[in-house]
Parts: sequence; C-alpha cells; structure tokens
Amino acid sequence: MQKVRIFSSIESELRNLEEEVNQWIAESGAKIISMTGNIAPQSTGSSHVGTFSASDVLLMILYEDPKT
Repeated sequence: MQKVRIFSSIESELRNLEEEVNQWIAESGAKIISMTGNIAPQSTGSSHVGTFSASDVLLMILYEDPKT
C-alpha cells in the first residue's frame, strides 16, 4: 500500500531535516517511491536589504509501507 509522509522545516535547519528523514527511513523500513521538495522564499517584511528570514522547506515522500 502506498502512503505519503510530509516533513517540514526551515532552510537554516536542513541538516536536522536530513537526519530526521534518514532516521525515519531506517527505522520504518519504508521503500521510497519518490521524493519531492520545495523551498518557499521569505520576504524581509521591512525596508532592510539583505535581511531575509529563513525559508520554509517542505519534503513529501511517497513510499510503500512494508507493514501493510
């Protein structure tokens, strides 16, 4: 049975997101079918040039659950 898992984070914490996803894959035994990611750029919300907030990151994984 195919399932979807969604992970989210912010751009400045990509390393933590990577570790979380890799840990989930190892622990779940999921067979990954596809991964799609997106980074949503943020605006400053002010007149200060070059001071951007961290962008939102979304990772969607389509996988087969070996338990079903």
